[in-house]
Amino acid sequence: MVDDTPGKQDLHSLYPDPHDRPLMGKPEPGKNLHTRLYICEFWATCLLMIGGVCSNVAIGSPHSPVARSLADWPNLLSALEGLVFGLSSTLAALSPFGRVSGAHLSPSISLAFYLGQRLALTDMVFYMLAQISGAVMGTGLVAASGLIWPVWGLWCQSSRFAATVPSPFVPPWWAFVGEINTTAILVAVVLLCGARPALRRFAAWAAGPVFFVLNPFEAWLSGDSTNLARSVGPALISGSWGHFWVYLLGPFAGASIMIVLIRAEAFGRVHLHEARLAYFGHGGRAPFFLSRWFRHKGRASGEAR
Repeated sequence: MVDDTPGKQDLHSLYPDPHDRPLMGKPEPGKNLHTRLYICEFWATCLLMIGGVCSNVAIGSPHSPVARSLADWPNLLSALEGLVFGLSSTLAALSPFGRVSGAHLSPSISLAFYLGQRLALTDMVFYMLAQISGAVMGTGLVAASGLIWPVWGLWCQSSRFAATVPSPFVPPWWAFVGEINTTAILVAVVLLCGARPALRRFAAWAAGPVFFVLNPFEAWLSGDSTNLARSVGPALISGSWGHFWVYLLGPFAGASIMIVLIRAEAFGRVHLHEARLAYFGHGGRAPFFLSRWFRHKGRASGEAR
C-alpha cells in the first residue's frame, strides 16, 4: 500500500489544502510552515526508534539468548540487527504518520530531498528538528519501559540503547568515511527507488535489506548510523557522545555527495518524484490523517462494488 493516487476524487475531500504541495518543493505562496507535517514526522521517527532500539536490544544485548546463540557468527548477528532496524523504518513509513509526512525519518534524507529541490529550506529545518526530537522521545520511551520492567532495563543499558559509537581500535576518521559511504549508498537506493515508477512500491522497504548488507562491514566501525537523529536519541539517553562529530558530519556529507552524483546523471537521468518514502501519488500534497483516509477508502471500495 504505497501508491495512494487520488485519481478523480474531489481534492478537497482528500487534502486540507490541495494547492499546497510542500513535498514537491512547491508550498503555497505565503504558507511556509507545515506544522501538521512536522508533528507527523515527529511521531513517525518516534516509531522508528521504538522499533529499532527494542529490536536491536532484543537481538544484540549481551543478556539476549539470540546474541548468545549467534556469538560464533557475529556478522550474521550484525546483519540481523541492521535488517530489523531498517524494517522499523518501513513500519514508520507505512504508518498513518508516515503517510502524511512522507516519513523521511532522517536528516540525511530530508537534506537529500532539499538538495534535489523537493523540499523547501524551512520545511527541511523543521523536519530535522522533528526527527531529532522524535528520536529522543522514542528512545526515552524505551528507557521508561525499563523502569517498569527492570530486567528489560538491564538489557537496554548493557546495549547502551543501541547507541552508535566509533570503534576504539581505529582512528575516528575511518568511522567518518564509513558513514559517508553508507549514507551515500542508502540515499542512492531510496531515491532511485522513489524516482522510478516500477520501483516505488519498494522504496519504503529498501532500508532493511540495505542495512542487512552494510552492517557486517560498517557496524563494527561506526555503528552504521547514516542518520543524525538515530544517533542523537540513544546518545542522549545513554551518555555515549564519544566522537559524535562523526554522526554530525558524516551522514550529511554522504547525502550531499550522492545528490551531486545524481544531478550529474552518474546513474542516468533521475527525476525525483516526491519527498516521500511511501504513498506516492499525492503530487506533493499532504493528505488528511486516518479518519479521512478510511472514508476515502470506503467510498472507493463501494464504487468498485
